[in-house]
Amino acid sequence: MTSNTRPTAPLAERMRPETIEEFAGQDELVGPSSFLRGAITEDRVPSMILWGPPGSGKTTLARIIARATHAEFVALSATSSGLKELREVLARAEEGSRLGVKTILFIDEIHRWNKAQQDALLPFVERGVITLIGATTENPSFEVNSALLSRARVFVLHRLSADALATILAHALEDSVRGIGGRGISMPRDAVTFLANQANGDARMALNTLEAATHFSPSHGEGELEGVGQYEVSIDHLKTILQKSHLLYDKNGEEHYNVISALHKSMRGGDANAAVYWLARMLEGGEDPLYVARRLVRFASEDIGLANATALILANTVFDACHKLGMPECAVHLAHLVIYLAKSQKSIAAYEAYARAKHDVEAHGAIPVPLHLRNAPTDLMKDLGYGKGYQYTPREDSHAQTYLPPELEGRQYVKEGSIEHHAIRASGPR
Repeated sequence: MTSNTRPTAPLAERMRPETIEEFAGQDELVGPSSFLRGAITEDRVPSMILWGPPGSGKTTLARIIARATHAEFVALSATSSGLKELREVLARAEEGSRLGVKTILFIDEIHRWNKAQQDALLPFVERGVITLIGATTENPSFEVNSALLSRARVFVLHRLSADALATILAHALEDSVRGIGGRGISMPRDAVTFLANQANGDARMALNTLEAATHFSPSHGEGELEGVGQYEVSIDHLKTILQKSHLLYDKNGEEHYNVISALHKSMRGGDANAAVYWLARMLEGGEDPLYVARRLVRFASEDIGLANATALILANTVFDACHKLGMPECAVHLAHLVIYLAKSQKSIAAYEAYARAKHDVEAHGAIPVPLHLRNAPTDLMKDLGYGKGYQYTPREDSHAQTYLPPELEGRQYVKEGSIEHHAIRASGPR
């Protein structure tokens, strides 16, 4: 395969690494001593599923394999190819196999194929007619047939680190053949760091933003930069570009905490409309949906608690859905939960009860467990009085039995009326 250096190709496409040595990030996966790097170098790649978020390098890695292998390399996209195209490829691979020619079949977004389409691959993978490389942003445990999955190795690609993205951006700024080097465009280190942090681990997004910045002058508006004069891409410039594409969201700074605080307070105040808005601000800005889901699980007990026990069940169910589906599909599940929590009755009785108990633990230290409450699994422990006098409450009147240490007798962590007022309900919000 030859390098795509057409000046009209997007910068992210032109800057795709062409060799494993150029590949930035994912050191655990393709580092010098890794299994996959050795397999690529020795042209013995196994069938595999590349699982990772957008812009993490799945397609790039497949193209590197295509350049390195002596096998016939065929690429299909599950979004535009169906059974007809697949069967044509498999027929050619079968013929090639009889002639001693190996075929590597790369299927981008393999999770978009249904069971019948995935099943068609199975016998060819089993017999070694093709080596399958599937790329997916979704959890393959749920989106790839188990029989096919058992015959492939799953390699996980993580979001690229800010350092890796900074390296990629610097390369694009310096490369005068594939990148934008030699055009009088510069970018201060702080601007590179800012964009690397904003890109949320997505190399494609980082490079697309950089390219957009080179086509937009803050003083003259949008349009191609003319001439070869010096032109600096600043942080303020990048913010303008990011706001135009609705991507500005500081996941590591003050705005991150401001928005999650606004979401929390909107739900606490019962304003479902505001809560959904702040949720959308976070998700469309690139926030990890699992981070949001974890905060909502906590909210379900901390702010709703005894008023509606179903809230915690729903919150855990939505967390599981986010883990299985990821974005963008799980956004509707989070919206469902946010609206439910905002409209639900509220109780902080459990939160306050634990805070009072924690205060006593810190104030009094590890008070010994009363003898009648201790476990007595051996005769020696029984002889020492462990468990003596304990009354099993369903069978005996244990009204006089105490359960707190003597030093804390009479403490009320759960205030009288808190359970009666906030009866444990499963009926949902009013």
